Amino acid sequence: MDFNLTEEQQLIQKTAREFAKDQLRPGVIERDEKAEFPKEQIKMMGALGFMGMMIPEEYGGAGMDTISYCLAMEEIAKADASAAVVMSVNNSLVCQLLYKFGNEDQKQQYLTKLASGEWLGAFSLSEPQSGSDASNMHTFAKREGDHYIINGTKNWVTNGITSDVVLLMCLTEKGVGHSGISTFIVEKGIKGFSIGKKEDKLGIRGSDTCEIYFENCKVPTENRLGNEGGGFKIALGTLDGGRVGIATQALGIAAESLGRSIEYANGRKQFGKTIGSFGSVQTMLAQMAIHVDAARLLIYRAAQLKDEGKPFAKEAAMAKNFASKAAMDASTQCVQIFGGYGYIRETGVERLMRDAKITQIYEGTSEIQELVIARELLSGQ
Repeated sequence: MDFNLTEEQQLIQKTAREFAKDQLRPGVIERDEKAEFPKEQIKMMGALGFMGMMIPEEYGGAGMDTISYCLAMEEIAKADASAAVVMSVNNSLVCQLLYKFGNEDQKQQYLTKLASGEWLGAFSLSEPQSGSDASNMHTFAKREGDHYIINGTKNWVTNGITSDVVLLMCLTEKGVGHSGISTFIVEKGIKGFSIGKKEDKLGIRGSDTCEIYFENCKVPTENRLGNEGGGFKIALGTLDGGRVGIATQALGIAAESLGRSIEYANGRKQFGKTIGSFGSVQTMLAQMAIHVDAARLLIYRAAQLKDEGKPFAKEAAMAKNFASKAAMDASTQCVQIFGGYGYIRETGVERLMRDAKITQIYEGTSEIQELVIARELLSGQ
């Protein structure tokens, strides 16, 4: 394996780092406190090509590889995990799904706008009663001639308020489990589509999360992605890539926690010497550094397999499981190293810990990742 980045990859990393420094870090604490969506910054990210990084240029994307995407994501997540999850959803769950499963008309009509950053997308799978158990959904699309009538409720929809289009997973046939799920493209503003309250979250408060409601919502048949009943396979194929994105978001949080901890340990003095000279602090820093590097390597392995067109479900699950724990551990240790200053909002350290927790929950909990890993191992993959 070649561990050296290409010149193009180094440029992408540098561009993302400078953008994060100049545009995301200023005001990030205030955006978190106000739960304010970084609208202008997301538009700038689109202009830089960060919202459709792995989509070919012919469809409005940047035509880059997954490693490049991870490099940019890590830098964005270091500064603002909320902006990173918006980027992850639009890239991994929305654009990649449309590119892989959409027909040419759907790509021209929707993907070009989403990959270029002109539009923002959302992905909707979960419902109030179905999270990890996606087959337990109730939202139903009834076929009537050249359209479907959709009724139901979806929740935990990232970008649900600010998006222009939602990729929806719902039932088209009841009582047949996974094989009854289909996927639809639903444009915002269509009659029968409405948005619920914005969730007041522990972390990633700058991204919007909400419920969405469908009440006799009429969607044309040409807005169905793939065949009827093929939605669950589409979701599984899409979530593997999404897990690489969320793993990288977690990596960014962990790396930022390590960087802030080193800076503080070198400057804070107690008992006449810097706290970085204390063995207990050195142990925490060493463990954080080990986990950050290990997470990065796991992510790059999954990303490389994806780019090579090889199976990467197990590797993506490993990367997300490990990186999300590394983020939670590193951010908690960072607060500990900062002491009382880590517990107040002014330093921004406590935000890292709040942002880290969700990476162990969304796009498959850590427990689900372990089930995926075990299933792949037992099947000989």
